[in-house]
Amino acid sequence: MTSIQDVSCPALPVRVVDGHKGTFGRVLLIGGSVGMSGSVCLSAVAALRSGSGLVSVAVPESVQAVVAGFEPSYMTLGLPVDGSGQLAAVSSTLLQAYINHKHAIGIGPGLGQSAEAAEMVANVLRSSKTPIVLDADALNVVATHDLLHVITRQSPCVITPHPGEFARLSRLEPAAISANRRQVAVDFAAEHNIVVVLKGPQTVVTDGCRIFVNTTGNSGMATGGSGDVLTGIVTSLLGQGMPPFEAAAAAVFAHGLAGDLAAQKLGQRAMIASDLLQFLSAAWRQMEAAEDVRK
Repeated sequence: MTSIQDVSCPALPVRVVDGHKGTFGRVLLIGGSVGMSGSVCLSAVAALRSGSGLVSVAVPESVQAVVAGFEPSYMTLGLPVDGSGQLAAVSSTLLQAYINHKHAIGIGPGLGQSAEAAEMVANVLRSSKTPIVLDADALNVVATHDLLHVITRQSPCVITPHPGEFARLSRLEPAAISANRRQVAVDFAAEHNIVVVLKGPQTVVTDGCRIFVNTTGNSGMATGGSGDVLTGIVTSLLGQGMPPFEAAAAAVFAHGLAGDLAAQKLGQRAMIASDLLQFLSAAWRQMEAAEDVRK
């Protein structure tokens, strides 16, 4: 059996003094649907709060105005919808136009699990050479439509499943996952040549060779939308040039630290996902200060 190297939280990307918007990454979040527009909003603001220079959000046209009104600092792109406002088939030409010139893509939050959503996920995986983060409904359609073979691709891919999503992807029983979280994540990452972020208490991040077990976070983060925030952070760090494993590990640590800072102020019981956005800046400052001490 190959030995697995345990690693600590990696250093954050350098903020060069003469940087501009393009320097700090152009990222795209794809998701949202009628009744689920908040998910991709959380992801997009998390990307902004994590240092991205330019953030675009591709959502069904039926919710584009809602998403645009949530935060004026990102751009919105409309995806075609049917008569009921649900996602319709997205042409490969339109999808490629949205993907072009992006440094990272996050797909899944609030997307839904329709056949059209599944086809769009598959097309993104097939056509993009940009690092991709798969979360939420993107993971569910991958499992339902047997798209794992499409994930095995030349460009980097990070998946961020909770245990239920990982059970559907891996075809393992939840009890088997709970009993050996480290090993099942390592095996899956190695088999599919991806980075796995297996969420939960002490989230596990692995590329099949290295492993990072997170030490931040608390039960106040066990609330809808917390994972969407994480998706935005990982996508942002990928867009800033961090390698996939390092981006995922740093994002998980910062996400949990923001949760810990929120809990100190608000208490765990009262926390909601958008609180994490408010405490991300303090988390980044604390991580940066710790890096300065180590230099």
